[in-house]
Amino acid sequence: MLLPNNKQRTKLFGCTGAARFAFNWTLGYEKENHEKGEKYLTNFELRKVFTNLKGTEEFKWLNNYSNNITKQAIKDSCNALERFFNKQGNFPHFKSKRRSKPSFYVDTDKIQITNTHIKLEKLTDSRKASNQKFNWIKLAEKIGYQ
Repeated sequence: MLLPNNKQRTKLFGCTGAARFAFNWTLGYEKENHEKGEKYLTNFELRKVFTNLKGTEEFKWLNNYSNNITKQAIKDSCNALERFFNKQGNFPHFKSKRRSKPSFYVDTDKIQITNTHIKLEKLTDSRKASNQKFNWIKLAEKIGYQ
């Protein structure tokens, strides 16, 4: 279990918001394509469109979060659509800020763990050593390596 301070908690909730935005954007984009009579785009094509979207002034805030968060959310949305097309479920629902479980993906290769803390990728953009402490989140229990 993580014990983030208030600033870290705010940033973690921002990460969940970025993931929710990417998931909902993907569903909306694919739904709009379908209504226009165009074909559905693949995961890779959607990620290219999303990367271009992040370059616009309106969506520059997405650059404050790891691209792995949005990449996995787009992949999850595409998987949900694929299950729908294979008649394995209903059309996926848009994620709600209040009703959906707040979660996001972190690339396991970029996580660092000590006995008492865990470091996540890109919680702060600052390269100053004093601000890098912000990336380290305290763990509730010490990890004992054997």
